[in-house]
Amino acid sequence: MTHTPHRLEVINASIGYGERIVLRDISFQVPHGARVAVVGPNGAGKSTLFKALVGLLPMKSGRILIHGLELGLHKDCVAYVPQREEVDWKFPVTVTDVVMMGRYGKLGWFKRPSREDRAAVRESLEQMGVAPLEKKSIGELSGGQQQRVFLARALSQEPHILLMDEPFTGVDVTTQDATLNLLDTLRERQVTAIISTHDLNLASNRFDFILLLNKRVVAFGQPGEVMRQENLSRAFGNSLLVMGNGAMLVDECCPPDEEERHD
Repeated sequence: MTHTPHRLEVINASIGYGERIVLRDISFQVPHGARVAVVGPNGAGKSTLFKALVGLLPMKSGRILIHGLELGLHKDCVAYVPQREEVDWKFPVTVTDVVMMGRYGKLGWFKRPSREDRAAVRESLEQMGVAPLEKKSIGELSGGQQQRVFLARALSQEPHILLMDEPFTGVDVTTQDATLNLLDTLRERQVTAIISTHDLNLASNRFDFILLLNKRVVAFGQPGEVMRQENLSRAFGNSLLVMGNGAMLVDECCPPDEEERHD
């Protein structure tokens, strides 16, 4: 089998925690530089997928290929911005320290940052509008500022693929706009961006592809192909409401299982 480079491929992957399988036999391919929205109900496996894509969660079976090579063979290729509640905001580090962490894959843990590293950090801070906060402790910042700092960290890493888990949840308009502007910049740089979101209208209007998940791949493709009533009903069941103006709402009434509490 010949694999086209410059893409992410997930092939018959099953992923879970302990003996429990969360995602079963999923497959999809993401072209280089595409913008992908991952949507599905709570507990569908969105965060589980992201953790597997950065090697934080081993697969039970299947393969993940990046540029045609097995996951782990690319140094610092994938950047990951987790949900805010997964981060210990009391950890005593400054904004600059956090963003410099994005350079560790190139720098190494015990080497001093070079002029190039410091320049990359500064540029990332400025691009996300948080340069004036560089000396502040990360715990002193608002939720939106913290999100932008973590986006700056991902930028400083200079990744080929950027994963963002629910970046639009609970943030202010400034941070949402900054995130959308970042996605536009990444498109110009041909960086692949994969973002989980509960906002189905945003997914339909601002993304090239939609991955609709609920333990399995319900549908994957361009928004017009995926966002059909039959696909949405299979993914969300009775939790999906379609308003008269075409807006779609998801009723997330039921708490997810412990392992999937962030999905």
